Amino acid sequence: MRTRALVVLVAMLVIAACTNTGASPSPSSSTPMASEPSGSAAPSGSVAPSAPAGGDVKIGMVTDIGQLEDKSFNEYSWKGVQDGAAAIGAPAPQVIVTADTADYKQNIQSLVDDGYNVIVTVGFLIGSDTRAAALVNPEIQFFGVDQFVAAPEPPNFQGILYAEAQPGYLAGIVAASISESGTIGAVGGRDDIPPVYTYINGYRNGAASVNPAIKVLINYTQDFNAPDKGQAAAQAMIGQDADVIFQVAGLTGAGALQAACAADIWGIGVDVDQSKSLPNSAACIVTSAEKKLQLSVTQAIERFAADGLVSGNFFNDANNDGVGLSPFTNVTIAADVQAKIDAALAGFKDGSLDPCAPIDCTGPNLEP
Repeated sequence: MRTRALVVLVAMLVIAACTNTGASPSPSSSTPMASEPSGSAAPSGSVAPSAPAGGDVKIGMVTDIGQLEDKSFNEYSWKGVQDGAAAIGAPAPQVIVTADTADYKQNIQSLVDDGYNVIVTVGFLIGSDTRAAALVNPEIQFFGVDQFVAAPEPPNFQGILYAEAQPGYLAGIVAASISESGTIGAVGGRDDIPPVYTYINGYRNGAASVNPAIKVLINYTQDFNAPDKGQAAAQAMIGQDADVIFQVAGLTGAGALQAACAADIWGIGVDVDQSKSLPNSAACIVTSAEKKLQLSVTQAIERFAADGLVSGNFFNDANNDGVGLSPFTNVTIAADVQAKIDAALAGFKDGSLDPCAPIDCTGPNLEP
């Protein structure tokens, strides 16, 4: 066990919490993804149709597997859909909660059949079904949260993407800086989902930038909806002296944070400010590696309302404040730690720092 007295300097991050400003960021070319962003422009040689009036826009969403109230990805994407509908004066949106990956296609088709003209789908795994639906329904705007739209890009399908390695790297800086044991942990969901292992590899690189000898324990639970598995994974790491746990596993990860609190060690949340979304674990959460999910989904709907059909990929990263860290809670952060965070952010923005190095982000890349 360790004390919770840290070097005192109250410092709030310039990239702090998700706030709905309504301003649309520009797509950024500073990203670990394999292709340059296309932004919201219409395909070359075509003219985007005029934007429909807000009252004529019917918006629906299909979740990833799991619960709508997952305190993470589904829930905050849905909040963004609701905010977007309100912002453009559209009727109240509808959501279909996916119980199994085999239901993706039918859930999307249900919204198509019911006359929805904007459909948001959530998660990497639903991407191929979203693309297929876009190709046969060219008059419907599709947005895919965490889905990369490969060429040839359907003119009515835009991916909403995030540079997860960047906030993961920042979380790693924090974890290595507050660790007293020199061992930290990360609990992931499925190891075949790029955003999950990209977060974790960024975390590993950020931690090593502070302490090259840091030991990072990793467990991919292969589940996003099992708090007991997350709890067990975190407890095993705590038994190996981990004193900071980073979760990238949805509700499974919520169990990991509960285990961290029970052991009186620190936790780091993911995707949203989990000191707010997981109040039962708020007492031990230091910060969260954030995607501005709610804001970015709202802005996607606003792009459609302004421009009509949009396509390609819209990247959210440090350059447009689309990712970052949540405000610090429970601890105060030393000036030298804040300086490391600020320097990393500057490096992301000017391209001098790669959060996917030396461990790259092309896969889990676990050492033997």
